[in-house]
Order: sequence, then structure tokens, then C-alpha cells
Amino acid sequence: MKDSNAGDLLRSIPSMDELLGAPWAARFYGGLGRETVKSVITEALNGVKRDICEGTRFSLPAAEIAARRATGMLNARLTSTLKPVINATGVAVHTNLGRAPLAREALRAVSDIALSYSTLEYSPEKGGRAGRNAHVEWLICQITGAEAALAVNNNAAAVLLALSATAAGREVIVSAGELVEIGDSFRIPEILAFSGAKMKAVGCTNSVRIEDYSNAVTENTAVLLKVHPSNYRIDGFVKSTSREELARLAADRNLVFIEDLGSGLLCRLKLPFADREHSVKDCLEAGSAVVTFSGDKLLGGPQIGVIAGAKRIIDSMKRHQLLRAFRTDKMTLAAFEATLRLYLLGRQRDIPVISMIEADKSVLLKKARSLRRVLSRTASGVKPGGFAVSVVETLDAAGGGSYPTDAIPGFGVEIRASSVSVEALSARLRTAGVPVIGTVRDGCLVLHVRTLLPGDEKSLAASFKEALSSL
Repeated sequence: MKDSNAGDLLRSIPSMDELLGAPWAARFYGGLGRETVKSVITEALNGVKRDICEGTRFSLPAAEIAARRATGMLNARLTSTLKPVINATGVAVHTNLGRAPLAREALRAVSDIALSYSTLEYSPEKGGRAGRNAHVEWLICQITGAEAALAVNNNAAAVLLALSATAAGREVIVSAGELVEIGDSFRIPEILAFSGAKMKAVGCTNSVRIEDYSNAVTENTAVLLKVHPSNYRIDGFVKSTSREELARLAADRNLVFIEDLGSGLLCRLKLPFADREHSVKDCLEAGSAVVTFSGDKLLGGPQIGVIAGAKRIIDSMKRHQLLRAFRTDKMTLAAFEATLRLYLLGRQRDIPVISMIEADKSVLLKKARSLRRVLSRTASGVKPGGFAVSVVETLDAAGGGSYPTDAIPGFGVEIRASSVSVEALSARLRTAGVPVIGTVRDGCLVLHVRTLLPGDEKSLAASFKEALSSL
């Protein structure tokens, strides 16, 4: 590091015109436009000048430091931050990675609707305005057995709308063990407060009986609420109240029984522990008057929230002022309708999430062996002897808050490195042209094959080669 006078350093920085005329800056004009490039260079220059004034020492000329910073910032802004990744975590419904990948039929439906005008709120038969909910309501009712249904933009909105329409200014009774937080923003107490309802928690964290609900009912009570525990379970001494009991109590006291199912399960999954997750139809048949659920979890569609149940209650929600704020767009509805039609035809195994969760171990083993061969050849071609690639057994997960304590046995590829840290390899894969997200286990990188989509193997091999070459 060499000492330099701050004033001399500041004077050595080229003018904006010089920088904008440099070949490294000009190559960004096509993707960002000249004015945007100028703005980013200004931001980079201000940072360098600030460092100089604060006494930072540079090993390179200030002009070169400014050019390097600006180039890095321009490269970052040249590409979208929302990009496809390869999910090699083994978690089928991975919230951070966009939850459920869409079926091809859903993608085609989105493309068809997005590229043209549509009948979103228009009825060709009537020659006038129609409701956008009509595109999916009949399908939801056919599949779940509900009398009526309503689609909104996510399940948080579904819960909020359901409570606002049925219990604003009145009491909602909920088990103390179901006051859950999902992610870092959806918390049942806050949702209840925001809806205008008054929460009345009953029972204990691990135990709630029907008498707890019954004794808590007053003249101001409007709703009995049951909440899916999502991402946690209580083991040991646990006592819960069944849907059937809550439904009978609601009917006896003229209350509304609402269940936040969350997962959006529409079919029975082929899993040893499948009975630990109930479908929407199960809940309605057990007596839930209203069920809310997500579209992009076990259902396997786009981000959407659904309210299904008794017609008289759903109709009141259709008239609620909040509905306009929560309504879904045309592309989401197109994807959701196409996904629901796969269920209607009994083709739910064509939905990626369902296919992944139900994948047979023999199929996964075959995929893992194929991936091992491809990655072994790649490693040998780039860094001979530097990496050991082998097939290993894995424990995968459904994800999305479903079956949080139940692992699904699977297979994956384990990569051991002799000359670099597994953290460095994992980081290079995450920042490759097509990012690869795996898991680190016992000093090795593990790539779970359950969550690999068709075509991922080739892209994964290219990203692996890119990562190795840059180490």
C-alpha cells in the first residue's frame, strides 16, 4: 500500500465524459442505456471519493479503482436478480426458491393469456362485465366439494378476508397452541388484530379440549378458528380438539367454524405418513364451514389464496371491500385454472411438486447415478483428482410447512474436495450463471436429486464446470 495525498488522488480521477467514453462503459449502453450507466458510474465515483476523504489507502490508481467498482455495479444491474435456479436441496416446496414450480400446462396457459387480451372480467355470452372469480370457482368446488369458493392473492389475504367478513368487532376463539408464526411476517395474533376481530386464546400450548372452547363462548363470539401448525410440531403429551367436535359446537352455538389449512393439499399423497396432512375436502367433509389454503404449496400451482366452503359465508366475502385489494391478476388465474384442471382430470402426478414428493426411490437412485457419472467426468476434465463424487442416501422434505418432522428417504450426489473448502465450492455454485443450491453435510456438498427438474442435469454440469474453473 502506498501513501498518497487525498487531493492528488481526487484530481487523478478522470472526468465523467472520459469515463463514459471508455470501452468498458460503452459496452453497457445496449443493456442499460447511457443515462443509467452515467448514474451508476456517479454512484461508484462518490463511493471512491468518500473512501479517499476518509483516508483509505489504495494499491491501484484511483481511476482504476473507480472503473473496477463501476464495472462491478453495472454488471450486477445488467441482469435480473430474479432468475431460475437449480433446487438441489431435496425440499420440494422451498419458500426461498419460489415454492412450487408450475406444470407445463400452467406455463402454456400463462403465456396464452399474457400475450393477448382476455375474458378476465368479460362475458362473451352476456356481452358485458363479469367477475374474474368465475374462472376458477367451479373447478375448486368440483375438486373439494365446497358450495362456493373465492380466490385471492395469497393465503394470508384469504385468512384476513375471512376473519374481517365474519368477525370484525367480535370474538374469535383459537387454541393457544395454534398461535403460530409462519415465516417472519404471518402471525395469527397480528392477523386477528388487523382484521378487527378480538382474539380469545383457550387451552394450553400442548392441550386444548372442546370444553375450553365451549366455556369461552359468549354473546360476542363469532368464529371458532383452527390453524394449521405449519412448520412445527409438539411431541409428548398432546391433546387437541377434532374438526368434528368444533363443527358440532359451532352449529350448536350459531358460530362460524373457519380452518386455515395452509398447505392446499387436494389429493391423497403416496407417503407412509400421508394421513398427517389433511386435504381441503377432508376438512370440509368433517364440518369446517370455511377452509383457507395456499395455491403454491402442496397444491403445486401459482401463489394464490383460496377460501372455500359454505355459500352464504363466501358470498359475504365476495361483497367485502377488502376483496379488491386482494384480487388476483390474469396470469395467476390462468396458471391456477390450468393446475386445477389437471386435478379434475386425475392428472395431479403431472404437477412437479406432487411428482417430486411421490418419486420412487428406484427412480431417484437412477437419477443420482446418472448425475454422479456426469459430475465425475466434469471434475476429471477440469481438476483431475481434486474431487470425489459419489452417490449417497438423503433425507428430503415436502416443505412449505407440511410434514415438518417427517423426512422422505431419497438419494443424492456427494462431492468431497481435497484442495478447496466445501463452503467455497458451494458459494461458487450459488453464484454460477445458473445458480445451484445444495446442502452442506459433514464437510461435503450434497446435491439432492428429488428436486431436480427435467433438463437440470445438463445445466447443473455446466454450472459445476464453471464453479471448478473459477476456484
